[in-house]
Amino acid sequence: MSHVYWILILNLWILKATSLQSGSRTVLREIGSGGGGSDPKDYGVELNATNFDGVLKDTPATYAIVEFFAHWCPACRNYKPHYEKVARLFNGPDAVHPGIILMTRVDCALKINTGLCDKFSVSHYPMLFWGPPTKFSTGWKPNQEKSEIREVDNWRTAELLLNWINKQIGSSYGLDDEKFENEQLPSNISDPGQIAQAIYDVEEATATAFDIILEQKMIKSKTRASLIKFLQLLVAHHPSQRCRKGSAEVLVNFDEFCPLDMWSSDKHDVPTSNLKEVLHDFQICGKEVPRGYWMFCRGSRNETRGFSCGLWVLMHSLSVRIEDGESQFAFTSICDFIHNFFICEECRQHFYEMCSRVTSPFKKSRDFALWLWSAHNEINDRLMKEEASLKTGDPKFPKIIWPPKQLCPSCYHLQGPKDKGTNQIDWDQNEVFKFLMSYYGNTLISLYKGKGVLADDRANATLDDLVTSTNAVVVPIGAAFAIAIASCMFGALACYWRSRQKSRKPRRSWN
Repeated sequence: MSHVYWILILNLWILKATSLQSGSRTVLREIGSGGGGSDPKDYGVELNATNFDGVLKDTPATYAIVEFFAHWCPACRNYKPHYEKVARLFNGPDAVHPGIILMTRVDCALKINTGLCDKFSVSHYPMLFWGPPTKFSTGWKPNQEKSEIREVDNWRTAELLLNWINKQIGSSYGLDDEKFENEQLPSNISDPGQIAQAIYDVEEATATAFDIILEQKMIKSKTRASLIKFLQLLVAHHPSQRCRKGSAEVLVNFDEFCPLDMWSSDKHDVPTSNLKEVLHDFQICGKEVPRGYWMFCRGSRNETRGFSCGLWVLMHSLSVRIEDGESQFAFTSICDFIHNFFICEECRQHFYEMCSRVTSPFKKSRDFALWLWSAHNEINDRLMKEEASLKTGDPKFPKIIWPPKQLCPSCYHLQGPKDKGTNQIDWDQNEVFKFLMSYYGNTLISLYKGKGVLADDRANATLDDLVTSTNAVVVPIGAAFAIAIASCMFGALACYWRSRQKSRKPRRSWN
């Protein structure tokens, strides 16, 4: 056998050995988990030397506070309720002001954290530090010049700590603030940069979608192929690197935990519970997702926006990342995924009816991106009327035809009807496509670029090459190569795959 073949086998073996290990950290742990029933709820995130840099690098929060303490210290124990009162506002799925500050704690009494506490020159307990999350990796020293990490100097009560925070960021948060009473909830109508926060919502929507699939036991013989196709699309073009990797891990192992003969007539008991447990171990977008809250997609009411908004952003981001030759594959993958796995029956039927109206295959990615944009506006046009009549919409984020003129004035021809319906607007579709490419392309992933957590262009290009880009074969082999590359040996496997692709005759089909 060739050396490349053995490299592939070795990498897949390593992947399987590591992918099933239990997770060691959670960015925002479930409130109330652990401890006795009478213990107060913990909102502060416990960190240690093994996960400190990773958690702070990955958090969507703009700022972080780290409290260094010792569990044997009486003063630390007495201060904890004060710290938790403030952490309640910013951490966890019920956070009042999510995505702004990540509040964490490090126990310096544990030997594993000795070096970490020394790195921050911890001289007494408790000791609190403030700064941008990604800057904590450098540590802190007294009188250090040009450091973005600062020691918090007024923290002894919850009131004092929150006042100190308010002074740093110009806010007016209060300890009695309640969820969804945030008058500062921003509108996304006029600021295109706000879509950058949606990268975290796209991750959460992806994780939530697959949680729903598992909870509702929706993987069946007739839906298996459509799920594989959608996973292939995610492996190649999901805007989040960790979701691309997680999707590939699921795809690599798909035949093992969900074989084709699972639903054969001689198998009466389908192990759906075991399937759920195995798939949950993969955590499709990483151990920190879902986080339990929304950022760009957060509504002013608990029941509005959220998951559906995140799913739409995901689909638009996929539509602007594909190549021309992948446009029909992307169209069928998304249509089939919504048809088979979106649990809202009326929404699912409406979307698939729009898919069924398409009579010719897409040959250009531009055409597919504009079709999805038009379909989204058609849905918004219908929901605008229903929500206005029933008073069920989000008052701060009412359904509108997208994009509004505030975001893309060039998308509208100067002379056009004033009717608000999408079919009556005189769109400049060239400008609309440019807007979609920028908005759901580079702007969406700009936060990740700034944090340096995106894969380099060579890795992304290779990953794209390794996933089937037509309707030819719906099998997980392309993703198997992709995740092997993600593990190591990018060059050898890439050359091997490309040589195989050059010798294959492309197949096309129109469903």
